[in-house]
Amino acid sequence: MLGVLIVAIKIIVLLGFLILIHELGHFTVAKLCKVKVNEFAIGFGPTIWKKQGKETKYALRLIPLGGFVSMEGEDEESNEEGSFSKASITKRMAIVVAGATVNIIFAIIVYFVLVSTSGTYISNEIDSTIDGYAAYDAGLQSGDKIVKVNDEEIKSKYDLDKVMEENNGEEVNMQVDRNGETLDFTIKPTEVKSKVTGIYLDDKAKIITMDKESPAEKAGIENNDKILKINGQEVNGSSDKVIEILNQSNDQNQDNNEPIEITVQRENAEVTVEFIPDTVSTYYLGVNMKYAKDTFANRCINGWMETKVFVFSIFDNLKQIFTGNVGLDQMMGPVGISEVVANTNGFREFFEMMALISLSLGVTNLLPIPALDGGKLLILLIEAIRRKPLKPETEMNIQLIGFAILIAIFLMVTYNDILRIF
Repeated sequence: MLGVLIVAIKIIVLLGFLILIHELGHFTVAKLCKVKVNEFAIGFGPTIWKKQGKETKYALRLIPLGGFVSMEGEDEESNEEGSFSKASITKRMAIVVAGATVNIIFAIIVYFVLVSTSGTYISNEIDSTIDGYAAYDAGLQSGDKIVKVNDEEIKSKYDLDKVMEENNGEEVNMQVDRNGETLDFTIKPTEVKSKVTGIYLDDKAKIITMDKESPAEKAGIENNDKILKINGQEVNGSSDKVIEILNQSNDQNQDNNEPIEITVQRENAEVTVEFIPDTVSTYYLGVNMKYAKDTFANRCINGWMETKVFVFSIFDNLKQIFTGNVGLDQMMGPVGISEVVANTNGFREFFEMMALISLSLGVTNLLPIPALDGGKLLILLIEAIRRKPLKPETEMNIQLIGFAILIAIFLMVTYNDILRIF
């Protein structure tokens, strides 16, 4: 009982706080722009607490999965002083984007603090080379500092990994500082082949998603299937056991294309499929890099680098959605998010998840989709270009269509969340 209560508190605190700061963003900028706010509410459904201020009614509602700021003249024409519809387009745009902006800034600050206080970054100095790999064979040594690769400046392992990934196994021209002397190397990265199924699991061996066009998907494996056996071996509901068996199979069949047999539970039936995993190549220099000195400056540098990767990862995820590489069945809604929040351990993990959700909430809200803040911003841009507002009926219909689409997506994502969990 206590465990359930703690989980509920974690979910309500996280989602409630992120919604609160989002709506506070709208509210604060509206007040700064002299726009009248009739109601500031957190949650939906029946009101469980309210207080009437001088101008604004403050309310807390039963369902803590949303909130709103109701401004005079926001949804209808109003000639009253302080009306949203009478404010300049610049002020209205500022009010609209304020909520998402607060979520994004909050996420960046929280993530930066977490990363910068956790340690320093991995530098560009080689700690050791691995026998049999390209760097060892080329003569790189411990203490060498990798200064440039293909004329790209290298200041950390992050820079090195990025250049090597873009190079995709081709020869690289490397400039190294060895005791103050600059040395040039031409190195062909070492190719390591491995077999992949394209399956991603939760900790109970249930398939949560698959790569598009992966061997598993082509063979008929489906999301939410639970793996029971691999090549006749029981996995006992453990994703670690699945990985162990697959690794054994990879080691035994490294040089051939023997199929693997997977038995899954799908609803009340067992389904067995057979397929040949894909062989993929990964390229390595074979170097272990040293950590930078643990100084305040280096921790800040680490925080900046990691936060930059964190922020841009959300745009990559959106790109995957809009290019069709990620389907609705792989997206996560409030139910799925609640499960992830419930499984966080400790304050650090909780705040990492809070930062991730806050960033996702902020960026998603700025998408030019009707009923989202980005949709409202788009309508204001159209008004600025036309130099006159859309007809109220037209704007209302656009918002209703957008709202209907969002509700449909919400229901589909929630349904898939429930299937994944249960």
